[in-house]
Amino acid sequence: MASNSNSAVTGAWLESHDSGDRQFLKLGDLELESGEKLLSTTIAYQTWGKLNATGDNAILVNHALTGWSDVPGWWPSMVGPGLPLDTDKYFIICPNVIGGCQGSTGPSSIAPDGKRWGSRFPTLTIRDMVSAELALTNALGISHYILAVGPSLGGMRSLEWAIQHPDRVNAICTIGSSAVATGDQIGAASIQIRAIKSDRYYNDGDYYEQEQGPVEGMGIARRIAHLTYRTETEMDVRFGRELQGDETGRFAVESYLDHQAAKLAKRFDANTYIALTEAMNSHDVGRDRGGVAQALATITIPVLVVSIDSDRLFPPRLQEEIVELTPTAQPLVTISSPFGHDGFLIEVETVGEVLRAGLEIGISRNK
Repeated sequence: MASNSNSAVTGAWLESHDSGDRQFLKLGDLELESGEKLLSTTIAYQTWGKLNATGDNAILVNHALTGWSDVPGWWPSMVGPGLPLDTDKYFIICPNVIGGCQGSTGPSSIAPDGKRWGSRFPTLTIRDMVSAELALTNALGISHYILAVGPSLGGMRSLEWAIQHPDRVNAICTIGSSAVATGDQIGAASIQIRAIKSDRYYNDGDYYEQEQGPVEGMGIARRIAHLTYRTETEMDVRFGRELQGDETGRFAVESYLDHQAAKLAKRFDANTYIALTEAMNSHDVGRDRGGVAQALATITIPVLVVSIDSDRLFPPRLQEEIVELTPTAQPLVTISSPFGHDGFLIEVETVGEVLRAGLEIGISRNK
């Protein structure tokens, strides 16, 4: 994946960069839940396998907050011949969310007036992201998906697919996600947003023409987030109070978090971090639908819910709630992992088995 040559400003993919395996579709003006319009919207996506003549062998993969359209790049051992998302059988598609920074229209993209959106970028919701994905689905001639699957932010979008478009997806699988953002999640996320906005280079979001962007602020946000992605036990066992052993005088855990922040700066944009985090904070399937219970009660397609037993960002009680309130929910699947929320990225063998099971449920509804 090409990265920004000036990551001191943003790690976003920009128009001058190599597109790699990305494909792009112009959606035109996209009406948002707020009533605003996102003008001249483009969605970037990648695909694997071949869509059959009837357009019914497709699988939709919804990435998490800092993921992107290249599924093998962030979810190893899932996509390919003979793998859980088998490219010999299925057509797999993963769009970069709108608001993203890897080819889809987001704050770092050029607006119709020739300037980057920056502070002018409109507020997005999970439902807006699904609207863009539906437009992409229609444009590509995909009649419906066998399965829509996603972890975290991706799981939120999968749930919205089940509620809004049950005629376009046979089944969904939501992993380490929830039906509504919790106060704890919003609290942790709000501090991350404050860290970015407090960076002296943030310039109210209009930093793209500067020599320096709010990379330090985003790095602090990433450090905070990563502590919620992993577990207290892992941090203590893996690092404890060990010093890094170099001239910095840092504890080893500090070095680890510094590394995670530096990695993100090479491929992500601070405004996108804010836009997608705020969308997650606003997540509530019950909004304008009579509440969470009433919204989930309307789901008519199979819902496979996956929990990670050590997840402290999306604790198992949130997935238990989805199963309890969704009449078509399958029995809750719990993955045992010492890695917390990031278990969906690391426990690839177990997650692969779950995806195979989800596909069997989806395929059975094709017949």
